Amino acid sequence: MVVTTMGVPDETGADPHGPADPCGDPFLRTRFAIPALPATHLRRDRLLEHLDAAPRTPLTVVGGAAGAGKTLLVADWAATRGTPVAWLTAQMADKGHGTFWAYLLQALRLAGVTLSAEVGLPAEAGRVDDALLTRLAVELGARAAPVTAVIDEYDRVTDPEIADQLEFVLRHAGTGVRLVLVTRTEPLLPLHRYRAAGAVTEIRNDELAFTPEEAGDLLALHGLRLPPDEIGALLARTRGWAAGLRLSALAAQGERDPRSYLKEFEADRTTIGDYLIAEVLKRQRAETQDLLLRISVLDRFGPALADALTGRADAELILTALHRENAFVEDLGHSWFRLHPLFREILRAHLRARHPGLETELHRRAAAWLRRHGPLGETLEHAAAAGDREAAAGALVGDLALGELLTGPRAEPLAALFCAMGSEPRTPATDLVRAARALSLGDLDRALPHLERATRELEDVAFRPVQGPDGPGREQQRERGDPGEVAAARLGCALLQVLAARLAGSPSRAEAAARRAEELTREVPGRLLDRHPELTALLRAHLGAARLWAGRFTQARAALTAVTDHGRTTPAASAQVRAPEPASPVGTRTPAAPGRPSTAQVGEECLAHLALLDHLDGHPGRAERKALAALAAADHTDPSVLPGVGPAALVLVAVATERDELDRAEALLDAPPDAADARQPVRDPVARALHTLVTARLLLARGDTEGALEAADRTVAAEEPSPWAEAHAALVAAGAHLADGRPELAVKLLTDLPGEDPLCLVGAAQAELAAGRPAHARDLLDRLRPQSAPGLARVRPQPAPRLARMRPQHTPGPLIAVRSALVRAELAGAEGDREARRRFVAQALREARRDRLRRPFKEAGPWLRPLLATPALRPLAEGWLLPGAGSPDGTAAVPEPPPVIEELSGRERDVLVRLAEMMSTEEIAADLFVSVNTVKTHLKSAYRKLGVNRRHDAVHRARELGLL
Repeated sequence: MVVTTMGVPDETGADPHGPADPCGDPFLRTRFAIPALPATHLRRDRLLEHLDAAPRTPLTVVGGAAGAGKTLLVADWAATRGTPVAWLTAQMADKGHGTFWAYLLQALRLAGVTLSAEVGLPAEAGRVDDALLTRLAVELGARAAPVTAVIDEYDRVTDPEIADQLEFVLRHAGTGVRLVLVTRTEPLLPLHRYRAAGAVTEIRNDELAFTPEEAGDLLALHGLRLPPDEIGALLARTRGWAAGLRLSALAAQGERDPRSYLKEFEADRTTIGDYLIAEVLKRQRAETQDLLLRISVLDRFGPALADALTGRADAELILTALHRENAFVEDLGHSWFRLHPLFREILRAHLRARHPGLETELHRRAAAWLRRHGPLGETLEHAAAAGDREAAAGALVGDLALGELLTGPRAEPLAALFCAMGSEPRTPATDLVRAARALSLGDLDRALPHLERATRELEDVAFRPVQGPDGPGREQQRERGDPGEVAAARLGCALLQVLAARLAGSPSRAEAAARRAEELTREVPGRLLDRHPELTALLRAHLGAARLWAGRFTQARAALTAVTDHGRTTPAASAQVRAPEPASPVGTRTPAAPGRPSTAQVGEECLAHLALLDHLDGHPGRAERKALAALAAADHTDPSVLPGVGPAALVLVAVATERDELDRAEALLDAPPDAADARQPVRDPVARALHTLVTARLLLARGDTEGALEAADRTVAAEEPSPWAEAHAALVAAGAHLADGRPELAVKLLTDLPGEDPLCLVGAAQAELAAGRPAHARDLLDRLRPQSAPGLARVRPQPAPRLARMRPQHTPGPLIAVRSALVRAELAGAEGDREARRRFVAQALREARRDRLRRPFKEAGPWLRPLLATPALRPLAEGWLLPGAGSPDGTAAVPEPPPVIEELSGRERDVLVRLAEMMSTEEIAADLFVSVNTVKTHLKSAYRKLGVNRRHDAVHRARELGLL
């Protein structure tokens, strides 16, 4: 680079200290000096390489916010080039066209560019001759080697005429000049033409931002070494802004604990705050400053929302201009913006200092606008920030989002948001929120007063007694509030009523509330239902659990399966409520929550209850697969580590007990409540009764008959009794009495039950046999159709007293079949029919082998063990019930087919059933009233879940798993 001595003419003949501009003032030499690099400057090779590509294009633009590192980057690059660089800091751009060009011509001469006297100098400060520009362009274009000219602070060039003149010279100089503009704002040049021609190199804010590696190196230059996670947190806060990182590092150097300081510093109390106030905020007009201060309360904003906070209508123009000026306003697309995090911190602090109390009002205005136009989450945040819990509750309930307080990834944040809400205010919405929070914790007593008051007030919303034309007291219809929001509040109320009825153990009240919810779905705007699938899922789940408690297994299974199937497909609208579509994406009223969908947790609970239904039906294999799937869906990589003792875990305890894996059963039952996943399902009567029953059953299996009787006698508080809970409690108690030699007590317990549970029938038959009444035992067993008694003479005994003859609703599963076969075998032995006894034991072994059901054989009595050792039966028992060859512990399990990882949907099961009947694809389609392509889709999905590729294998695998 050409070095000159002040006051001495250089080789170009110019005197840099002499008269220069048309006003006769000397040049300010600092305008031509390349800025010096600080000692802690970090050379960023990736950006220097990008600038090295600049000579291939006539124009280079380095644009970014104040402090983005633009000038130091270009200065570093210019200092390392082997050729001279003409540097001009354009602080004189407002002095007129002539002055600007006089300085630029001098910068070229100082860089060694020889210009003829014909080019001349501007004669006036306010203008420049076109002839001068033309001659300059011609002489530059004639150069053998291009000159690089850098104009720093080009954002000061606000006169379009100067920009036009510069573009004229650049265009006509051809390859003789390479122009580098360093600017905070979009330069006044026709960049679109240069971009279209590929004639511009651009480095913008995003590229100027420091990478994690660069940030770490910069901090190290300041003597600070941080782990990657802390560097990442600092980058997130500064967005890689160079000045922010440097100023933070400089401030941290003087701290006793620099790492803590960098985590917790308050930007407004540092030099960062001073820098941004001086370099950004105070450069703006008064109305722009006012806008920036007000929008600092927002995470993101659009022009309409900003106008709502300012009360003006100029936000769109201001925001667009601020973004173009790189004034720390980031464009998110679709007319949405956000402030740089540090700038926002400083603006908020400035707002509090200049306008005390305004922040609360701004939050209130934001909440009101967002309630009509924006995402629910942001509405709630601003209402809470304003301390307006009434508005927050109204937004939540009116948006049909009450279910999000009960389930899904937003349940905990929402609970935290409303936890500070006291006893006031009292509106239907606030009462519903308080009721929902209490119900989510299982606190029915605290929830009911709020729920009852909200129910009364919502019923009175549409009709109120007013003074009418015919005198006082006449009922006049008067709507209060938005009808859609009123309907949403009523539907939310119905949801809580279903949940409250479930917790209270009142299936009849749950059914009535569900019917009311079904009616209300016709009044609620479809867009609300579409945005909140968790409400539909919760209604079905709570109704299914209530039906399960009532013993209406078929109806319970239908409601629960509708939830689990909806997680994989979009079924038709059910008889209960319409099926909603998945949650809306960000930018609509309700942004999609991160992580799992809002219905995932409900689906896991429904899958656990379906597992319980399979267990109660005597299908332990199916029950285990569903329970494991429920736990796996909750992101538990190791199914043996349970999320507390919920229904899925309790089903696994029950299955382990029937397999005589008592140590595993105890380990599962004793899992700490804070293991893996602390979120617990609602502790309704179903869960409490199941816990009581599996505990009692395990104690009985351990031989603790007194403990089993005590556990089975524990009463689960509920408004309506559960037939299956009473039946299974009686079954455990009867087993304890039988073990202690009291068969008459066992018979009385089981024959006093209202209805017929298959396992209870078998238990009653076993008790009758122990009491010496084989005829009564046979009569009880004969009710378990389609079980038959091969080889046994049919005798018509007197029926067992007081046991109703209602047919079982479900086909007995393997557990029931095994226990029934063993009792029949004992009955055959008592009647002297040894061949029938052997056949029944063989039948029980074959049924039990796949699911490894060992417990029924251990509880059958001493008559069985010698029989199992006989040559005819030992092969069926070896390796899983009796010690087998090659078994190190004597109880090696029989290999079993791998479980289905994902449960088949109802339609997939329908297709498989018809596949097993040898129906063609076309016949299945006709039978199910669907298209052939739909059948093929279901088949493909079923094959994947079963792990097969062919029809025959699918049928065979389904039969192995007990699915057919």
